Formats: sequence, structure tokens, C-alpha cells
Amino acid sequence: MIAFLKGALAGKTAACAYIDVQGVGYAVGMSQGALSKLPAVGEPVQVHTYLQVSDNGIALYGFLTLEEKALFERLIGVSGVGPKVALAALSSFTPEALVAAVQAQDVAAVQKIPGVGKKTASRIILELKGSFDRGLASLFDVSGAPSSAAAAAAERLKGAREALLALGFASAEAEVALKGAPEDADENALIKYALKRLGK
Repeated sequence: MIAFLKGALAGKTAACAYIDVQGVGYAVGMSQGALSKLPAVGEPVQVHTYLQVSDNGIALYGFLTLEEKALFERLIGVSGVGPKVALAALSSFTPEALVAAVQAQDVAAVQKIPGVGKKTASRIILELKGSFDRGLASLFDVSGAPSSAAAAAAERLKGAREALLALGFASAEAEVALKGAPEDADENALIKYALKRLGK
């Protein structure tokens, strides 16, 4: 897993940044806000990253703060929300504002995200409101780092998802099959849970 990239900014487009890490160029999808805060081309830069493996290939997404990364991971965990919509959400709201909108169950505000209709906005609120009971702090422990338990659970879920993809299941099938799995389940248990739901 690639946790972060540290190198020099080689260039950027409206949707991604190109980061040169010791001669290797990485294309990193980022929110509009994050892209606007990047330094000049040639200047040093470091971004936190999320690596996604799907039927369409491998994609890397970058974030300037751990809050933004953690919120991105929560968003793509919502049924029907992919990286494109998650980045659009982070481009439309600061993490604090988006968490506040979800807590307030403000469907109209969430619906302002490009590509999000009323149904998807309602789903985002329904699936995330319970996990934001302490606001943005819900994403982190008191040290300001991602919760170790949450991080471990996310890593197990990621491993199970990749195993299902390797078995030939589509990314969407894997996501649906893993929904509702016990958070304390180990990777093997998660795979068995998913296969049972898939009828295998």
C-alpha cells in the first residue's frame, strides 16, 4: 500500500497532479482545493495517498491532509459513491463543512455536489451520519492520527475486496457483498461472509 508520495511537482491538470519521485512520475487524482494549494512546478511536495484497485485498473488519489483522506475513504464506502464523486465532494466542501452538512441531514447541501442527486445525497447522509457523532474528530483518535482500530479494519476490508477481485468478481459485486460485515472480522472471515452473500 502506498501511504504517501514525497517528491517534486512535475505538473498538474484540472483533475490530477504529476509527482516525480526519484525519476518515477505518478499521476495522482486530487480535489480542486488540494490542486490549488500545490506549490510551483519543480518545488518539493508531499501528499497522502489512497490506492484503488478495481476492474478498470489501478488509480492513485492524493490529499494534502489526513482529514481529507479519511473523509474520502468514508465517502467511497457509501453504496453508489465512487472516487469521482468523492473528489467532487471534497472540491465542493471543506471536510468540516461536509461533516456538518451530514450531521444536519441537509440533503439540499449535499445535493450540490456535482454528480449527486437527491437519492445519492440521502444515501450519503443515511450511511455516514452515525459515524460523525463527534464531527470531524470522529475520523481520528485524540492524537490526531487515524484510529489504529479503524485503520486495521479498513486494511482487512481492503484485503478482502482485493481477494474477491482476484476471484473474478466485479468491484461493484465485492463492495455490495462486504456491506454490513462485522468490523472486528479478520480478512478470511470477511471473504467467507462476502462469498456467502454472493451465493458461492
